[in-house]
Amino acid sequence: MKRVVIPLAHGFEEIETVTVVDILRRAGISVTIAGVEGGTPPAAVEGRTGIKLVPDMTIDEVEATDFDMIVLPGGLKGTQTLAKDPRVARLLPLFQEGKRYIAAICAAPTVLAAHGMIAGRRLTSHPSVREQLTGAVYDEERVVIDGRLVTSRGPGTAMEFAMALVEILMGRKKVEEINQAVLAKV
Repeated sequence: MKRVVIPLAHGFEEIETVTVVDILRRAGISVTIAGVEGGTPPAAVEGRTGIKLVPDMTIDEVEATDFDMIVLPGGLKGTQTLAKDPRVARLLPLFQEGKRYIAAICAAPTVLAAHGMIAGRRLTSHPSVREQLTGAVYDEERVVIDGRLVTSRGPGTAMEFAMALVEILMGRKKVEEINQAVLAKV
């Protein structure tokens, strides 16, 4: 079974996070939400509009080798926290070096920029953070795939982003099955 981890911090963008979790789980992918806020059990994490999610584990418990992909959701406050978190800083290079996938949507490519991971990479983001992505080859497509890096623009592209992740991990046939089940045309 394919496995994905999503680090979550206060201020995450709910549409992006819940859409990705839902679509990946519909595809039969194991999704683990890892809270960066701490606590035992992990403390609930509050999104940008006040919706709270309870993580499955803390970021301290995440081992990169247990996962095929890491997905960084947007939300300005949440991404600022992820960019400064030393545990996220430890994990990202392990995904990159281990030839695993890294996916980031909305403001989350700035997390990758903060850790020196975007130079020469083709990517996209929410337009409001474009200037923070110097060194990258910026593209305004709704979803951009550059090798094992997948990026997308924001809440309005969350379904396309999630389906791209499903296609990478499970194949186009699974995307078509989910399209039919949720009445989507992605």
